[in-house]
Amino acid sequence: MFEYHGWITVRETASADDGDGETRLRRIVDDLRLLIARMDSPYLLDLRWMNGEPFIHLGGCSNHRSSPDVAQLFEHVAVVAPGSYGLLHVLDDEDPDHENEVRVLRLVRGAVTQHTEALLSPCIPTVEDPSAG
Repeated sequence: MFEYHGWITVRETASADDGDGETRLRRIVDDLRLLIARMDSPYLLDLRWMNGEPFIHLGGCSNHRSSPDVAQLFEHVAVVAPGSYGLLHVLDDEDPDHENEVRVLRLVRGAVTQHTEALLSPCIPTVEDPSAG
């Protein structure tokens, strides 16, 4: 199973905007909107403006890691909008090194790092009971 839930606040830079900042940010968001449309996800993958700022929300659950490549989306945003920040929680029971952990991808200042989510890991017995097998 591959389950994921996340969000990104899209910002061009981590500093205060200059006069042209909004125009550049709108171009970045337009390009991200095209990328998201090409990803053609059957799950939650939404980019919208709220209170004057762009946000990406995503979530899904499939039998195997597959399209859309949500980790790749986080990496892409880190490059094109390095002021962005967000979190992506991932449960991938086919990851041999982390099959019993919820992993968190953290996007901040143009970098994506991976961490174990201590509040939900280890999945067994924190989230699910051990098999009685």
